[in-house]
Amino acid sequence: MEREEAVKHMTDVMAKFVAFTGKRLPDDVRAKIEELAQQEEEPLAKAIYKTMERNQELAVKLNRPSCQDTGALQFFIKCGTEFPYMAELPELLRQAVVQATKDAPLRHNAVETFDEYNTGKNVAKNIPSLFWDIAPGRDDCEIYTYMAGGGCSLPGHAKVLMPGEGYEGVTKFVLDVMTSYGLNACPPLLVGVGIGTSVEVAALQSKKALMRRIGSHNPNPKAAKMERLLEDGINAIGLGPQGLRGKNSVLGVNIENSARHPSVIGVAVNVGCWSHRRGHIVFNKELNYTIDSHSEVDF
Repeated sequence: MEREEAVKHMTDVMAKFVAFTGKRLPDDVRAKIEELAQQEEEPLAKAIYKTMERNQELAVKLNRPSCQDTGALQFFIKCGTEFPYMAELPELLRQAVVQATKDAPLRHNAVETFDEYNTGKNVAKNIPSLFWDIAPGRDDCEIYTYMAGGGCSLPGHAKVLMPGEGYEGVTKFVLDVMTSYGLNACPPLLVGVGIGTSVEVAALQSKKALMRRIGSHNPNPKAAKMERLLEDGINAIGLGPQGLRGKNSVLGVNIENSARHPSVIGVAVNVGCWSHRRGHIVFNKELNYTIDSHSEVDF
């Protein structure tokens, strides 16, 4: 196809995919919510999970977003250097968000900082947010879509610890954030923990952790053990669904890390709410695409 036609095709696919992810949760999130619901014993907790299930049914039936806060759009891109449409991606994704905002529809969530006005299109300065990884020699493009809502963004914290605080300090930081702000993010939560050498590195790692599938583990056995211990610790707090008590507080805990400077430990927390609207799509150089986050794609 001609280049202009190809770009329009990719724009249309991304607009439809963004709109779809606002209405249908990923397979792993729905499966985990069903699993947690079966473990609850308290009547209120069971009723809340039943409401979540009903919410998903109605979102599909009525063709409407499952949460009124459809967030600020973020894209995590792993693009091959040989992918023929790399140069067009920033504007293409911006236009896809504008199109999805009208078609889904999505709530208008892009407010220009300092000028304090809502653009009404979900695009503004650096919104949507694009985070790039370049893959030398590859000719495909892998994109994670994410709706960063107000509630799930609120607990986001990052800090640089003194090296003597060690991994006990990391644990304390994560639990402090969860006990102080976890209620605001509509539990059960997917908790992303980032560890690195400075706040910006740790913060990006913690957000990338939210792109991982629920039930996956960090390839480092020590980090994987810490994921399990943190999950057990946060569940023991007893936040429960919507913070109204229950057996489980989290969908899971994912840790992503880089190496660090020997004098510091950078740590960050980002969370996804129960309505964790993450999507994963991969385009080849002919713009054929595959989606593995959702088995039931309807667009």
